[in-house]
Amino acid sequence: MPAEVHPPDRLNDFVVKFANVNGTGSASANSLIMKAIFRSGVPVIGKNYFPSNIQGLPTWYEIRVTREGHMARAGHVDLMLAMNNETYAQDVREVCAGGFVLYDSTWPRSTLLSRDDITVLGVPFARLCNERFDGVRNRILMKNICYAGALAALLDIDLEVIRGLVTEQYAKKPKLAEANLTAIALGYDYAKAHLPCPLPFRVARLEKTAGHVLIDGNTAAGLGCVYAGATVGAWYPITPSTSLMDGFRGFCERLRVDPVSGERNYVVLQAEDELAAVGMVIGASWTGARAFTPTSGPGLSLMNEFVGLAYYSEVPCVIFDVQRVGPSTGMPTRTQQCDILLAAYASHGDTRHVLLFPANPEECFYLAVAAFDLAERLQTPVFVLSDIDIGMNDWMCRDLKWDDSYVPDRGKILSNEEIEKLTKFQRYIDSDGDGIPYRTLPGVNRKGAYFTRGSGHNKYGVYTEDSAEYQEVLDRLTRKFEGAKARVPKPVLVGPGSHEIGILSVGSCDGAVLEALGVLGGHGHALDYLRVRAFPFGEEVEDFLARHSTVFVVEQNRDAQLKSLLTLETRVDKARLRSILHYDGMPLTAGFVVKGVEAVLGASKRRVVAAR
Repeated sequence: MPAEVHPPDRLNDFVVKFANVNGTGSASANSLIMKAIFRSGVPVIGKNYFPSNIQGLPTWYEIRVTREGHMARAGHVDLMLAMNNETYAQDVREVCAGGFVLYDSTWPRSTLLSRDDITVLGVPFARLCNERFDGVRNRILMKNICYAGALAALLDIDLEVIRGLVTEQYAKKPKLAEANLTAIALGYDYAKAHLPCPLPFRVARLEKTAGHVLIDGNTAAGLGCVYAGATVGAWYPITPSTSLMDGFRGFCERLRVDPVSGERNYVVLQAEDELAAVGMVIGASWTGARAFTPTSGPGLSLMNEFVGLAYYSEVPCVIFDVQRVGPSTGMPTRTQQCDILLAAYASHGDTRHVLLFPANPEECFYLAVAAFDLAERLQTPVFVLSDIDIGMNDWMCRDLKWDDSYVPDRGKILSNEEIEKLTKFQRYIDSDGDGIPYRTLPGVNRKGAYFTRGSGHNKYGVYTEDSAEYQEVLDRLTRKFEGAKARVPKPVLVGPGSHEIGILSVGSCDGAVLEALGVLGGHGHALDYLRVRAFPFGEEVEDFLARHSTVFVVEQNRDAQLKSLLTLETRVDKARLRSILHYDGMPLTAGFVVKGVEAVLGASKRRVVAAR
């Protein structure tokens, strides 16, 4: 069923969805519209729903124009640009009552586009471009730019802003710039002459995007790795994490090349598989480099053996897991939060790992830095759990701040002078009582040399099968993990903390939960919200769980993995916890959260936006 009819005040508050065929070059046109709205000072987010093949299958791109600055998928469509005849029926069904469909009327589609409660608009994009441009491929590409021009007229987007973006993009290719500007004018002029411009919902200039950027999480994380001082990246290509390494390499080419000698001060290695990739990272980290690998669920599964080696031999390293739908290959281009338990206890035996949960690209940047500092401070693997919604979608975030005074926290590394003062270096002695021993780097001093082993060892780093010595090492690792609770990023509390009911969530659920809180408040439900940013859970999480009689745990997986981790790792009575689980692969909406909460607390008399 379509979503409800929306109120008349739709200025800077609507959703446009583009239905295209993968591989036709539509991404440039869709991005052009989004950037033009952003340049108009209006908050906006973009969601890309693409297939896991190269070309030929349906692809969708969704732009939410949101004057309130909401950061979640809306769950409805006001204007559908229907450019794929294979999905017309599906696309039309998604449009809310009172909405619009724009299609290529070069080929009439009246029977497929029939709905009494929507308005169908046609522009002969193909005919316009066929008459103006030569070459099949060129005509296909220009048809997309042509519809960008029509949308500019329909949505009242300043045409000069769009022209400026095109000129910037093709500054070194004037012929391409001219062709794109011609195609934009074709669509714009036709819409102005034949269609009701502007539509009831439209763009009006605001001043809400100053100090912000449009960026995806993988790019932000790659930049964060550079800022943190990482010099080694190893990976095996996998959707949706490959672009993180692409971003890292691109930034290194700009920032890590000696201007005089041309020498590259970084290493990027493509391994033969994910197990080899994390092995390279562990080796580089052992020598003192800051090293990382990006992957997704299937790759993390393969890495488990080496993750256990790094945990037990206490070698710092960073692993970015851009989560996608599983199990097995799953749906590689759809989003979930389904690796929480896998990452928390990765490898066989008794292991517990530090996890960081960014909620948006801005936090991908800053938590990347925190991950390297924690890994070296704690001498252990640290996982950054993003997902495809954060990693590969376009978000509006505050400007990222680069502080030249930042000094990496290298943790307990002995210098040459400190080693010289030792009678004998012993790798796993806990001299400070915090569970963290001192380490040395190869080549600093021969007295600091040691063998790292994944087999049983005692506190001196010597091979052992003695039960007491083995248990002593495991107990120290437990103390180190407990101490991490005070070092990891603190959770974020929204609300006074004194309401009876609470919501607890993680990662990319944040935008939907924040928006849902406003809706629930309007329905008479007052709730506190705690966003967890790290595992292990500190006292702030324990206190939140203890203060609230009911806590809704919102997460994007089938098996309530975050809830399970809470029941395993905190003192909470699990009867207090109520799951709201979303796992269809699409980004979470506020409507879904509202529906889940009110199914328990009771719905208000006001109508709830349909959850999809």
